[in-house]
Amino acid sequence: MLSTIFNAFRVADIRKKLAFTALVLALYRLGSFVPVPGVNTEAIEQIEENYAGSNILGLLDTFTGGGLSRIAIFALGIMPYITASIILQLLTVVSPSLEKLQKEGEVGTAKITQYTRYLTVALAAAQSVGYVFLFRSQGNSAGAPVIENFTAGTVILIVICLTAGCVLLMWMGELITQRGIGNGISLMIFASIVSGLPQGVQAWATNSDQIFRVMMPFVALAVIAAIVFVQEGQRRIPVQYAKRVIGRRMSSGGQTYLPLRVNMAGVIPVIFAASIMAFPPTVGELVPGGQGLANFFSPNGWGYIVGETIFIILFTYFYTAVTFNPVDQADNLKKYGGFIPGVRPGRPTAEFLDRILARLTFPGALYLAAVAALPTILINQTSANFFFGGTSILIVVGVALDTMKQLEAQLMMRNYEGFLK
Repeated sequence: MLSTIFNAFRVADIRKKLAFTALVLALYRLGSFVPVPGVNTEAIEQIEENYAGSNILGLLDTFTGGGLSRIAIFALGIMPYITASIILQLLTVVSPSLEKLQKEGEVGTAKITQYTRYLTVALAAAQSVGYVFLFRSQGNSAGAPVIENFTAGTVILIVICLTAGCVLLMWMGELITQRGIGNGISLMIFASIVSGLPQGVQAWATNSDQIFRVMMPFVALAVIAAIVFVQEGQRRIPVQYAKRVIGRRMSSGGQTYLPLRVNMAGVIPVIFAASIMAFPPTVGELVPGGQGLANFFSPNGWGYIVGETIFIILFTYFYTAVTFNPVDQADNLKKYGGFIPGVRPGRPTAEFLDRILARLTFPGALYLAAVAALPTILINQTSANFFFGGTSILIVVGVALDTMKQLEAQLMMRNYEGFLK
């Protein structure tokens, strides 16, 4: 049945792509309400307050769209796949074999994608085992356990269901990328975070602090405007192409520009930092006597803020260096007869691009760290609940901008003049 539905969207029509994307996201949100077998549903309804607020469970629950607090089949969300992708990108720099695969084009990329899927299954299985023991330690106010029959068979069943749910989400995200409007994995995280928007609006409307209720919309608009301004900021490097003789014809030299964005890494460093910093408090919640570690690295603690800031800055530089290679860009310009006015082709061009990229990456890294940390600092200073942290806002705005760019590119390519009228 699913194959028949998916095959109906093979036509390269932007409307069908949007409908297909909406269908897959709806199935994803539906699966976030279906609990795994072997759990006590009555106890689940009474422990959701453990996942509310600013603790690490609340942050993880935000990224899964509430699936973790309901112990649903999609409780792991798509984070294991993102973690596996980041690990493979890190290994690509230090492993010559992976670096060689990356340079082989589509064949090498397909092989790396296959390794990423295998690693995702392993990470999802390991994380599922940890969540099973976390669920076992929880219960409702009456003392009813979440997992009533804690046996080896029940544990294996829950682990298989959670792992299969993560693999299914990975497949659905790739379907959106291939047949939908693109950015499948990012759109799934976007849907998970936005699904909590009604609850956030309700928390703002029922807040007893009148100043907070009045100022919050203006603060939110200012933060979003600042994110859009920096996300779209770029340095345009002029590029001149010399005249060339091709056969009996002479191609006229043209002038264009090479755009270097202030934030070339996007929201990937923020997701990476959130994934890394979620590990210590999660271990503290699972290990007996580790509550002190969980409290020190809680999302509202200074340990978490400092650690997240350091990881964001470091990974911004690393990810920018991985995605943009000045040497390759200089070689491509020289190969096609292009040059930057005032800069000699070849190595001087690569050094020029590297110098500009280093200057742009620094404010971009500080911007990402500031947006991720400032809302948490304001919460600590004012005791006001913003519901959405800086990480969530960055992901939502960044994914929305990237999706709109892809939609605009597809509309211009296929000349859908009346689509947005």
